[in-house]
Amino acid sequence: MAGAPTADPGRPRVSPRRYFVTGTDTGIGKSVASATLLHALRAQGLRAVGMKPVASGCEDTPEGLRNEDALLLQGASDPRPAYADVNPYALRPPLAPELAAADAGIEVRLPPLLDAYARLAAQADAVVVEGVGGWDAPLSASLDQADLARAIDAEVVLVVGMRLGCINHARLTARAVAAEGLRLAGWIANEVDPHMDRRDDNVRLLLQRIDAPCWGRLPYATVPDPAAFSRLLKLA
Repeated sequence: MAGAPTADPGRPRVSPRRYFVTGTDTGIGKSVASATLLHALRAQGLRAVGMKPVASGCEDTPEGLRNEDALLLQGASDPRPAYADVNPYALRPPLAPELAAADAGIEVRLPPLLDAYARLAAQADAVVVEGVGGWDAPLSASLDQADLARAIDAEVVLVVGMRLGCINHARLTARAVAAEGLRLAGWIANEVDPHMDRRDDNVRLLLQRIDAPCWGRLPYATVPDPAAFSRLLKLA
């Protein structure tokens, strides 16, 4: 694609790390956690790029439809990929992707997602792919998020929104990921509710019950700073 960064010819071509970021629900900070992960990977000296394959609630701009979360991932990436590769399906209605795509008269399909992913992977040492909503939110009538994660052979990273009910949601999600034959590489506790009671005790219970390492805790912030938050992550 014209204008898109290219791979460094001086580096040996190896398969990049592949992470698929999912969450215990919608609105629990997957995008902030994904951008934080990108900064943490870059701090290790890796070329890391983000992808938001399907995004609803996009806004009209002079450059076309743009999504706030996808722009956050694009800005946290180095090299900076083309927006069309970061967000192949940009949908205007703020609805579940299947409904938003239907309203736009299109269907989310796997081949265009894999084409965009391949262009990102060609220029990176790590690709962070952010899903939609919770793990079982479908991308289309015939495409689940697990299908995409499996197709790119990604490890799953679970963002746990720390609020009442998170233990149940986290355990169910971890089981669902395993049931799909995918590996849960780690999880991130994101403190989305500043008024949550006994937050530390809830984290302790999750540590005892999720069979994957906790990569870190992100504090509540009205204006999150993924670059600063990256120092709080310890990747396995």
